[in-house]
Amino acid sequence: MIITAEILHRIQFAFTLTFHYIYPPMSIGLSLALIFMEGMYLATKNVIWEQLTKFWVKVFAMTFALGVATGIPLPFSMGTNWARYSRFVGDIFGSLLGAEGFFAFLVEAGFLGILLFGWKRVSSKMHFFATIMVAFGAHFSGLWIVAANSWMQTPAGYRLATSSDGVQVAEVANWWQMFLNDSTLTHVTHVLLGAWMTGAFMLMSVSAFYLLKKRHHDFSKKGMKLGVLMGLGACLLQLISGDNLARNVSVYNPEKFASLEGVYETKPYTPLYVWGWVDSQNKTVHGLPIPGGLSFITYGDFKKPIKGLDQFPKNHWPWVPVVFQMYHIMVIFWGLMVLAALGGTYIWWKKKWSAAPRWMLRFISLAVIFPQISNIAGWYTSCMGRQPWVVYKLLKTSEGYSATIAPSQVWVSLTMFVFIYLLFFVLFLILYDQKIKHGPITEEEALPYRDIFEMEKEEKKNG
Repeated sequence: MIITAEILHRIQFAFTLTFHYIYPPMSIGLSLALIFMEGMYLATKNVIWEQLTKFWVKVFAMTFALGVATGIPLPFSMGTNWARYSRFVGDIFGSLLGAEGFFAFLVEAGFLGILLFGWKRVSSKMHFFATIMVAFGAHFSGLWIVAANSWMQTPAGYRLATSSDGVQVAEVANWWQMFLNDSTLTHVTHVLLGAWMTGAFMLMSVSAFYLLKKRHHDFSKKGMKLGVLMGLGACLLQLISGDNLARNVSVYNPEKFASLEGVYETKPYTPLYVWGWVDSQNKTVHGLPIPGGLSFITYGDFKKPIKGLDQFPKNHWPWVPVVFQMYHIMVIFWGLMVLAALGGTYIWWKKKWSAAPRWMLRFISLAVIFPQISNIAGWYTSCMGRQPWVVYKLLKTSEGYSATIAPSQVWVSLTMFVFIYLLFFVLFLILYDQKIKHGPITEEEALPYRDIFEMEKEEKKNG
């Protein structure tokens, strides 16, 4: 296989995006959990909820900082590595990415300062409002990014125009149609649920670790309960969301849909594979099929055939073996998350906080990586399944990269990014490990932060 300039550009963007996407789902999921934690503290004044809030606020701040640091190079690489693509989508993405910057930096980062440093400086209600606004900013920041990616899958609300130098570009014709294109809501729902699962399984993982080590018993109980409620709920909703998204893909991106299950030939009783691998040379799939399964979940009819790749030009096929595997990896790790959430539910139901099976606690501790793998595999499925198009049916990937950048230059920048991003990742693991080993703040450490509530009570008494 010859590594061309196009492949190098794609590898570099895939690498940087993969490592960047470790952090935003954590931020989004934890921001939702923080609302529940601080809300419960305000309602009950239970010191354990304060300890949970204080502990996870620091982890949230770390994930936010690393998300920003690893995300900044991405829009710049669109200009350096994907110049033709950037010109084509510039008018479309301008408003969407501008809005993302507003919510990410002005709303989320602005209120994050109050969330981190405002415990003794603002009222309890104002601090809780800041927590809500941080979560609001985190969620809306993701909305605009996903809307931009959805437009690449199902372009709408645009018109093609020719620039003064004769280059064809896409311009906004109807902003709302462009923003709420045919796949925006389904993709946004799927991505946000994935982020909620990421936050939930961080809570469950740390709680299970402490239970395994016989430490911070009450802290772990409440963390596990909240993680189970968020995680199991998000997993069940994700099943509905995934089904809805798959139906959307079957309508608007049929080549991608056929690749998900390696459907090379259009025929009745199209199977659904529990697991397997694709033999692209012989155009067959080896594995464990459910006959008619894909036909049934798509059309409610076991016999109705799924449109296979034989209905499309071969040069419009994505890399079927990789798309097939990435899709099944995503589904498999969703299943593992369900098992981990059920394990947490069992511990809660049986109240086996001190006597839970050690193998189960170890499995739940390990589950922190399950949503990460599933999220990244899902993005690979979505983006690689769209190939050979960078913008579906409008611009091919081979036409979108910066042809003037020499392969040797891409190698240099790729090497630099690998070093820097791995350094960030190792730094995150070290800091996260230190935070877990330190554990939550003690009751004595928490006392100064509750002074504000006592002051508010006195003010109310004195009128």
